[in-house]
Amino acid sequence: MPLPRSPLVRYLLLAVGVVALYALLHTGYVSYPASDSQRVNACFTVLARNQDWRALRDSMKQIEDRFNRRYNYPYVFLNDEPFSDEFINMTRSMTQAEVHYGQIPSEHWSYPEYINQTRASEARAKMKQDDVMYGGSESYRHMCRFESGLFFKHPLMQQFDYYWRLEPGIQYLCDINYDPFLLMKQRRIRYGWTIAIYELMNTVPTLWDSVRRFMQTHPDLIPEHNALWWVSRDNGTSYNGCHFWSNFEIADLSFYRSPEYQQFFDFLDREGGFFYERWGDAPVHSIAAALFLQKEEVHWFRDIGYYHPGWQHCPSGDAWLANRCTCDPNDKSKTITNAGWGKCSHQWEMLPDTPRHLRKAL
Repeated sequence: MPLPRSPLVRYLLLAVGVVALYALLHTGYVSYPASDSQRVNACFTVLARNQDWRALRDSMKQIEDRFNRRYNYPYVFLNDEPFSDEFINMTRSMTQAEVHYGQIPSEHWSYPEYINQTRASEARAKMKQDDVMYGGSESYRHMCRFESGLFFKHPLMQQFDYYWRLEPGIQYLCDINYDPFLLMKQRRIRYGWTIAIYELMNTVPTLWDSVRRFMQTHPDLIPEHNALWWVSRDNGTSYNGCHFWSNFEIADLSFYRSPEYQQFFDFLDREGGFFYERWGDAPVHSIAAALFLQKEEVHWFRDIGYYHPGWQHCPSGDAWLANRCTCDPNDKSKTITNAGWGKCSHQWEMLPDTPRHLRKAL
């Protein structure tokens, strides 16, 4: 096709090309314009209580200003109680996007029939006495179980293919100048993360024993080329504690809906560790990703600046400047990759690549 003769048109085309090239060089991805034809069938999912509305307004302002005002991805809010009018009004006013509010079914926020509630109560008392984080909390255990294997079964979630978890009190520290959902769809990525950290092992003392029993019972579900090395350096004998901090995660919901993940969660659920110990959704999601996915199907969103009380991920170099980041990548008191607890992120990079001819992701 011949080039336009108009100098103005040529100049505009050149400018567009330069901007696209800059985005590609400095973020690794090309920015996509927001349009209904390109928008992925995805949502933000928020598990919240009625009293969380103020902290959620802060979180929503962050994600709207940094990303969603250009894309208008919908929100799904879930609560084990009915949402109050105050909560609905205070959150709905923060976005132009569609917003859904749903109550969690009681069977997803209660004890299964195979759990001994007396034993569970005694376990909470013992863990509280031992100063285990959230060791005495009953609601925290219901939350971890729900986030581990039930949230995507809620009727409001059935319409979506991808989800991005959002929580009260978090911060997005850099502009997100492309669509992570579209990136994942185009590259066939199943799981995305930004902070990897060591688990508090006193919350999961027998989790890996249960995982080993699952692997021995269902060897047919474990692919040869997976990411197991990241969570176990001795071929599955022990767990090193690494996990993706799931307060930020972007996932292809077909991963959680897959038969292998469903069997994995059901197996762990019957082991009882969500209630007899304090198994979290972060190690459950992470171990499942390591068992069932290849390295290339899991993506580190290292260009997304993110803070959750305790730790942050802060990009550095050109990405920090290009994406208007406000965090300090050299702050060792907050930046996880510069602290001992952040070794899991660096170890992810050491994970061997899947042979190219066997890769499922692009």
